[in-house]
Amino acid sequence: RLSMGTGTNGWAHRSDQTALGLEGLSDLLCQSYDLGVNFWDTADQYGSHEHVARALESVPRDRVVIATKTTSRTRAQATQDVERFLRELSTDVIDVVLLHFMTQANWPRTHAGAMEALSRAKEQGKVRVVGVSCHGLRPLQAAAETDWAEVVLARINPAGVNMDASPAQVVPILERMYASGKAVWGMKVLGCGQLAGKARAAMRYVFELGVLHSIVIGTSRRQDLLE
Repeated sequence: RLSMGTGTNGWAHRSDQTALGLEGLSDLLCQSYDLGVNFWDTADQYGSHEHVARALESVPRDRVVIATKTTSRTRAQATQDVERFLRELSTDVIDVVLLHFMTQANWPRTHAGAMEALSRAKEQGKVRVVGVSCHGLRPLQAAAETDWAEVVLARINPAGVNMDASPAQVVPILERMYASGKAVWGMKVLGCGQLAGKARAAMRYVFELGVLHSIVIGTSRRQDLLE
């Protein structure tokens, strides 16, 4: 239900979490596991693969779900990414691989090659499920209409902070996804920290919608993780 994020302010192969260093972030991930968090979110653009791999030295691989993301568009690039991700994460299979940061409604066309590569990796047993991370109302709508996307990472919080549109516009799309059998995964639940003072209410809101399977929250301190 709760996913440990490693990509706060994450891009260009760094994030607030990776700034903790290899041991700092891997220790925090292990602490999250000890507290019952068995779903870890990473991405090539966060630069956190090696931190997850280090944490997996202390946590049984089959007891934690690993998600990562690729920015590749072509079949060749995405194929290479999967092989590299497997090496960097030191695992034989990645549970979830998403197309990262879709901002245009036509992403199923512009990323068709990458989609083919991820589907092939799934057939080969290297990836378990595939999907998309959406940043925009139109790409989110496209995700709801695209059978290929088994998992959708969507921005949702009660205040509409750093979201694709207002909750009134986004929630019906999430409801449609949920009803169609997609896994709906919420991000920006605390509005990039702006709702941190109302964390309990924000989390209650998204879960009481009844259409999210999990939410991801990135923390950089044990105190925040405990909270």
